[in-house]
Amino acid sequence: MTATTLGIVVGFVGWFLVRYILFSFYTVDQNERAVKTIFGRAERLPAAASSEDPFAEYLRPDERERYVYPQLRVIPPGGPYFKWPWEKIYKVSIATQTVNMALDMEDPRANNGGTILEAVTKDQLNVGLKGQIRYRVSERHLYAYLFGVKRPIVHVMAYFISILRERIANFEAPPSAAIGLASQPAEASAVSGVSINDLRKNLRDLNEHMDRESLSSPARYGIALDASLITEIDAPPDVESAMAAINTAHNQVSSDISLAQASADQKIVQSKRAVEIETLRAQTEVEPLLALAEQLRSLRANGPNALGSYLRNVRLNLFRQAERVIIEVEQ
Repeated sequence: MTATTLGIVVGFVGWFLVRYILFSFYTVDQNERAVKTIFGRAERLPAAASSEDPFAEYLRPDERERYVYPQLRVIPPGGPYFKWPWEKIYKVSIATQTVNMALDMEDPRANNGGTILEAVTKDQLNVGLKGQIRYRVSERHLYAYLFGVKRPIVHVMAYFISILRERIANFEAPPSAAIGLASQPAEASAVSGVSINDLRKNLRDLNEHMDRESLSSPARYGIALDASLITEIDAPPDVESAMAAINTAHNQVSSDISLAQASADQKIVQSKRAVEIETLRAQTEVEPLLALAEQLRSLRANGPNALGSYLRNVRLNLFRQAERVIIEVEQ
């Protein structure tokens, strides 16, 4: 064997050791999970481990067979681990990420550069929605994320936006929020029927609805939506000015109604107080008369002459207090 051939053999052995032995060691970070494939097939858990998926209950009955994915053997954080040349490692970050809900992953110029998502309300108004979505990769559904669809985040965003637009198009305010006070005039109660106002007043219910409808996303695409936060709903400029005038009129009517109710309550309280005062005053005038009647009744019970003596003493006391007395003399 010549020196050239020996050098080639030694070089090949060195390259093989570096490429397939030294580089075959790898680690997994704390916020990562890894999946190993052997000749292109991912390591799977027994079929019993993937037969019961708690997220499958959020799927429609016709979708449960379509989104049945096997459970993979997940490599936890740590290392170093070793893999053979015919094995491949897929690392996935499971950290929670935040994205603008108007962002289009395939066309960043769409939706006004990913800033405002447009939707149509039930009364045919084009509104702009602003908000964020928090999501993370589901460790239980890594097969759906890695091998089920090509770009899972694109599918999840499209799924979320379709549900959101459908909800906006069919949104109706709850009955308790749509019905005004019985004392309000018909014009003031009708204002609450404007759908854009109802959407703004029920942002919390809208966010909760989106969270419930997104519970099936891990089983579909391997991504769990932790929360959706719709922060702002913008109406067209011409509609916004008209609605501002309507809201101002409604606030004025509500203020007048509140003032009228406060004035009526104040008058009712004053009337009750006046009745109490007059009742107490009458009682103070009646009490001496009742006491005098009781005293006279007691004197009459003591004897026939006791009442006459009492009257004589009262008459003498009155004569003592008078400055001038006029007595009629019988002729």
